Amino acid sequence: MLLSIDPYRIDRVCRAAALFFIVCCWLVLPGCSSGSQPEESCRGCHQGLEHASASHAGCVSCHGGDPKTGGKRAAHAGMRGPANPSAPATWDDSCGSCHRYQLERVKSTIMQTNAGMIRNIQLTWEGEDGHRYTAQGGPGFDPQGRPLETEPVEHLDNLSGELYRKFCSRCHIGGSNAESYAAAHAAGCAACHFPWNDSATYAGADKALQGRAGHSASHALSPLPGTRVCSRCHNRSGRIAYSYQGLYDGNNGLVPTSGGEAGPLMGSGARNLTRITADVHFAAGLECIDCHTSRDVMGDGYQYRNMYQQTEVACQDCHGSGSRVPRFREITRENDETLRESRSYKHPLTSGMRMIQTARGHSYANVYYQNGAVWLQEKRSGRLHRCKVITGTPEHTIAGHGRLECYSCHSHTSVQCYGCHTRYDKGRPGMDFITGEETPGAFSESEDYRMLYPFPLALNQRGRISPVTPGCQTFISVAEEDGSISKAEYVSKFKGSQQLRFAPFYSHNSGTKAISCTECHGNPRFLGFGQGVVEGNSIKGTLLCEKSDSKPLDGFLKLERGKVSAYSAITRENARPLNGAEVKRALSVNLCLPCHDTPRDPIYRKGIDLRALDDSRHRRLLSGPRY
Repeated sequence: MLLSIDPYRIDRVCRAAALFFIVCCWLVLPGCSSGSQPEESCRGCHQGLEHASASHAGCVSCHGGDPKTGGKRAAHAGMRGPANPSAPATWDDSCGSCHRYQLERVKSTIMQTNAGMIRNIQLTWEGEDGHRYTAQGGPGFDPQGRPLETEPVEHLDNLSGELYRKFCSRCHIGGSNAESYAAAHAAGCAACHFPWNDSATYAGADKALQGRAGHSASHALSPLPGTRVCSRCHNRSGRIAYSYQGLYDGNNGLVPTSGGEAGPLMGSGARNLTRITADVHFAAGLECIDCHTSRDVMGDGYQYRNMYQQTEVACQDCHGSGSRVPRFREITRENDETLRESRSYKHPLTSGMRMIQTARGHSYANVYYQNGAVWLQEKRSGRLHRCKVITGTPEHTIAGHGRLECYSCHSHTSVQCYGCHTRYDKGRPGMDFITGEETPGAFSESEDYRMLYPFPLALNQRGRISPVTPGCQTFISVAEEDGSISKAEYVSKFKGSQQLRFAPFYSHNSGTKAISCTECHGNPRFLGFGQGVVEGNSIKGTLLCEKSDSKPLDGFLKLERGKVSAYSAITRENARPLNGAEVKRALSVNLCLPCHDTPRDPIYRKGIDLRALDDSRHRRLLSGPRY
């Protein structure tokens, strides 16, 4: 018997079966649900609560709990968090159930491990590196992909460990910070994607939560965090979020305002803020995420020892260098990561676009090459900016400037605080924010002096010359339980001798106009000597260290009888002050600047040859006026 087969009917049956299978999986598997009928019972108490987003409309898939029962206690039983399911204790079952790729990157990001902060405290306080510690410890991978095991900072039993746990760790995304005004943030993914306000209270429409502390300002998810989110953590130490926005902070009376009055704005720690010139990118409307990639912020799956190692962007990516134009790569695959990342942008990317490459060879998701120009799209607003490419311009092809970072010349200011005095009092209790317990020992700090300009130059961790300001230049005092002082203004040892050592800060306040050539080549303060008095072939410092009258606080070099020597060390790998030969070359250019005062002068297309000054014209000019 022959059977008659209708191919169109079989196709309809197969498609129906496939659809039924997908629906069943959608109902069974955890993940970002669009909401189900039982979850609507949560709305009985939380009627005005904002939807997190269109793809996060349900409650239970993220928060857990049992919405089928009546009463708050029973419905909240088994909730994750309970208020914040994205905290590390529960993020595997909440955010990680849908966003496993992003979560595994966040687990390794420097903002979660805080490896750089912990290491630099050890180097400046103890004088040594010791074991490799992170905020939580555990397994991971180093930048070469090799297995890595780190110890939890809870085991770091010295002053460095105490300082991190009781002072610095509040900016660690592994824990929330509801106590610091203007610096409050949640733990885990919510630290960036569910921003808190200055007072760390809910300000949305849900009457059951209104005014409650320890909650985000709104329950609406922010897929693209704004600059204010970044500034909640990045407002201490290098103050990069403040200086980028044109804000300058000080400890109360240290802000140099007219008449000595307090600044017009308030920051965390009761710090006053005054207005300075903002970074040119901020003034144009760019937010932090418009330059920084998701790998800069969320990590790439590897554990880095310092923030600069994780950061992958550079000025040259968009503007080019003196000899090289920006690089680009065309989107040719429909699963290209840049396409996925741009879904939340005002104008998502499309195939065929030529995306500019970062310093590490990854594609930006919002910077592209089109019609002979480089364009940057603001991720949140969609506004376009044409990036000026400087390749081949005379100002950027000066001989001898090959090692300069762009911001060596283009920085407006660089925040510098000198003489940080930290006291550890074992007779007072302090909260350990890692363990959540109060233990004996509390920290307090003060500083001597703060300034913005001029800023010293040195070799940074990339072996390039940049502003390198002496941050965390720490003098440590320890008071025992009986009040006796076991350490008084102690400075750690480095290479066998006690000397100041600091983790450098870098400028985040640039402009289109570069500082003048005479600043770097004629002012010793830019070369790392600090403010001083030139006496013959020596420079006498004036902002002196209280531990030694021969070591000024505001620099790291001294000049005695024509000999340059360094008296302070930098914690970054490959970073160091300029040496004597480099200082001599920099100052020698000052001889030429009175006559050759523009970068376009042909003599700057080649290295300075001091023997060329030995002709009759230069001998006459250098001999000075005759009376």
